[in-house]
Amino acid sequence: MPDRDAYPILPGALADKPTLSLTDRLRGRRLRMPWSVPDAMFHEPFVRRKTLIGEMIFIGDPVLAKHVLVDKAANYPKAPLELRMFSALFGQGLLGIDGDLWRKHRRTMAPAFDPRSVAGYAPAMAGCTEHFLQRWDELPDGSVVDAAEEMTALTLSIIARTMFHEAGQGLETLIARTLDDTPDLADFNLLDLLPVVWKFRMAARETRMAALFRPLDGAIAEMITAREASADPPDDLLSRLIAARDETTGAGLSAREVRDEVITIFMAGHETTATAMAWAWFLLAKHPHEAARLHAELDQVLGGRTPGQADIASLPFTRRLVDECLRLFPPAPGMSARIAAAPDMLGETPVKTGTYMVLAPWVQQRHRQTWDEPERFEPDRFLPERSEGRPRLATMPFGAGPRVCIGQMLAVNEIILILATVAQHYALDLVSDAPVKLHHNVTLRPRGGLPMRLRRRTRAAALAAE
Repeated sequence: MPDRDAYPILPGALADKPTLSLTDRLRGRRLRMPWSVPDAMFHEPFVRRKTLIGEMIFIGDPVLAKHVLVDKAANYPKAPLELRMFSALFGQGLLGIDGDLWRKHRRTMAPAFDPRSVAGYAPAMAGCTEHFLQRWDELPDGSVVDAAEEMTALTLSIIARTMFHEAGQGLETLIARTLDDTPDLADFNLLDLLPVVWKFRMAARETRMAALFRPLDGAIAEMITAREASADPPDDLLSRLIAARDETTGAGLSAREVRDEVITIFMAGHETTATAMAWAWFLLAKHPHEAARLHAELDQVLGGRTPGQADIASLPFTRRLVDECLRLFPPAPGMSARIAAAPDMLGETPVKTGTYMVLAPWVQQRHRQTWDEPERFEPDRFLPERSEGRPRLATMPFGAGPRVCIGQMLAVNEIILILATVAQHYALDLVSDAPVKLHHNVTLRPRGGLPMRLRRRTRAAALAAE
């Protein structure tokens, strides 16, 4: 076990918070996540602020977060402005709707993300990862790659194959071109909060999004029509969404609703998984002791073979490592706003109708009253004996409550399977000791990419040959 004092300081440490000069402020520059929340949010149960759009309570305590997101979820719907922002990006998918329409979509889509369905996607994930590794195998040992870009390419391949079966491979270029131009439209700022102004900005963003997605929309519409006419459609996520029926009403999703959910899954699933994988390689490179433990477990359990769904339960350290990666660097770390529909009590503090409740996974997962040395990478935090008594929402990388991400099981399984497959054959080393900077725009990525050197491993191959 390494000396605890030797643990590296990781990006996002509170003590490393940048400062803005007066000139920066006059120019309208602002700090993004993780710096855009009050520092006290990491220490105090909550922080109260008066803002241009009303009173806000920034919640840091996971017990109070549970009160808002789980116990009294009906009293704290998503803020209309947040729903409008997401609907501008995703249409009428799960992230951009609320109320009865959201409940209908959630019920209808649930079977496509239940444990049995998720297990059915594992072979496609493994196959895409194996195919991806063939490209690395053709590179000289020691080649430098951008791990963030490589994981983006891999997860795009996986989501395309999972969603569209074999047709997904032909759409990867179109999907990549569409998604590459999307982040600029997801860059919301203070102008999007101003009365009157936000409506014009949002309408302009929706018009640009519609134009950007028009070619992909056409391809998706053609596939939906073909699947509906087919007597034997492929068993992929698109077919499951088309065939899905609300267990209460028996109604299915319209073609437009299927399209919006497909785009939501692409946008929310592909990018977040890629980001999680990039940070996993970064953390392993910074912590060679934990990397050695990972390699030892993979070699012992898998012996060089490609993992499947059934292997996940036999990889406890791998799962703890993934949980710790998601705790330290949640792919979507930023703030989510709920608004009080009726008066309430937050602990002993009265909450007025219309108060904004602001929550951020980054804060819950680094809160000083919950976590011991929260800025250190320590997978064994998630050993059962150390997790006993920890608040339920101490970690919430996929949200919590009724609106928890419907694809969280799929995402975690995908991360584990990618990590277990790739790490048997390759270790990734950082090219430079230069600090890695954070860039937040919905997801949290390494600014400027993540150059890493590929190093082939021989242990897995030797075991496979035995």
